[in-house]
Amino acid sequence: MLTQIETPVTLTSQAAQVIQNLIQERKLEGYALRIYVAGGCCSVQFGMALDNVFQQTDRLFHSQGIPIVVDEVSLEYLQGATVDFVRDPQYGEGFVVNSPVAATHSHEEGGCACGGSCSCNN
Repeated sequence: MLTQIETPVTLTSQAAQVIQNLIQERKLEGYALRIYVAGGCCSVQFGMALDNVFQQTDRLFHSQGIPIVVDEVSLEYLQGATVDFVRDPQYGEGFVVNSPVAATHSHEEGGCACGGSCSCNN
């Protein structure tokens, strides 16, 4: 069983509506939005998927009526984050994750905050 927690991530009403529409159109009853760290050394990048396979270590919460699942590692980077859905005439449309915690994990003083073996260019 998944552990339910207080909401570390907030969906905007626009993002929630798009996700709800996807779940209904694709008939994905029982699915949740999974948000995860997708990699990146000097900057944290997030991925998202609709998922119905959950691990015991996953954390479950709800925002705007949408179930959201996050693994333990990604949870650290998502505290206080907001997920929005934007439509930009130049760049197109898509989800954007704004995370104040992930922003502080960028490279500082020429080194990588991730502790990885990569090179960061200022």
